[in-house]
Amino acid sequence: MKYTKRNVLRTAVGAAATITLAISMVGCAGSGGGSEGGDQTFTILQYENPETAQGQGWQLALELFKEKHPDVKVDYQTTSFDAMRQNAKITLTGNDVPDVIEFNKGNADGGQLAGQGLLAPLTDAVEEYGWDEKITGGMQAFAKYDEQGLAGSGDWYGIPNIGEYVMFYYNKELFAQAGITQEPTTLEEFESAMDKLLAAGITPISSSAATSQGFNQMWVWYSLVSAAADRESIDDFMFLREPVDFADSPWGPAAERFQEWIDKGYVGTELGGLNFEQATVNFLSGEKAMLIWNQGEFTRIREQADFPWGYFTLPGANMQMGSSGHLWGVPANAKNKELAYDWIDITLSEEVQNKIGQLGGLPLAGDASTIEDDVTRRFTERFNELVDADTLSFYPDYPVAGFLDFIQSGMQAMSNGNMTAEEWTADLQEFYDDGRDVALAG
Repeated sequence: MKYTKRNVLRTAVGAAATITLAISMVGCAGSGGGSEGGDQTFTILQYENPETAQGQGWQLALELFKEKHPDVKVDYQTTSFDAMRQNAKITLTGNDVPDVIEFNKGNADGGQLAGQGLLAPLTDAVEEYGWDEKITGGMQAFAKYDEQGLAGSGDWYGIPNIGEYVMFYYNKELFAQAGITQEPTTLEEFESAMDKLLAAGITPISSSAATSQGFNQMWVWYSLVSAAADRESIDDFMFLREPVDFADSPWGPAAERFQEWIDKGYVGTELGGLNFEQATVNFLSGEKAMLIWNQGEFTRIREQADFPWGYFTLPGANMQMGSSGHLWGVPANAKNKELAYDWIDITLSEEVQNKIGQLGGLPLAGDASTIEDDVTRRFTERFNELVDADTLSFYPDYPVAGFLDFIQSGMQAMSNGNMTAEEWTADLQEFYDDGRDVALAG
């Protein structure tokens, strides 16, 4: 079927409709108010996997919170990223809302929630607890939103407690089989290594392009954009500062290179039905040489990979995908705001942050020198280098409403051979410009 924006909209609306009832029930399952017996109930709604470094850190935070508030009943609820992102407005509307939630950053998600008054401003709490001393520099960019819901300035509405950056995990045994003895240091060397892998009958990159959670292809494409970008071009795109010409560099050439990678087989075939979990499983099974992902799979790969592995950021790139992590926010109608502030503060505590760091979770307020494992410490230090150099390019779905669904549909279309790089950049231009106009009009 020919790819059109109408198909994207129909797909997005249909997906949202199928999970609206489920997330509505989650949002109403635990009230922020007291129960009949007079016991106070504090409701947390989050979507991290409990096996991840962040999830394990929050389990420690939960223990500390309960110790500090023994008379409070804690209702710790878990949903999915997609469900929360697509139905956050429903979850936060009315009086029966969670007391603290995890939500996605960016104009398309957090900005809309802030601009529509569904989240409480946190600026006073930030000053009271000193969170701005722990979350600094570029890590503050998507914590703040103005009256129009645009990121980068205004009040604080969200608090991150980890950072993120995207890399290529790789199977050292498969690299050796293909005659690759050293990690590539330039983009040309990287492509040469992938050619060697293909010649040895090995798929270079384990990827995915499903329209629901098929994030890998989007990250490959945006990594190529980031490779030739600079701070100004990324910030113009991300914060809607100046118009963007997607036919121009870095966008147009990156799309062409991305199409070449697809055509050459660098990312495999039949990706349209695969999601990121399947891409990860294919890498861990030893079938594919590399996996593009962020720190979210670091602990899992370290524990489950039965082959020697390593990682590197895209070689020779000017900038790398990454940003602050997802945000804690307090619904405007939450009944236990002070407890919510206390919960956020505990997740930023030295004890919780250093536990997240030990597990490879890239804490924003942790001490890398306390990390005992050499691989994990170097992994964290690399993130700190990117933050200090201000070379993180964030994630591409942040600027305008509906962008994630649109991009994923475009990635699927390109991966299936139903759309060219030129068609992709033209559609991207139209969708982004329309969204930008709406956002700036308030």
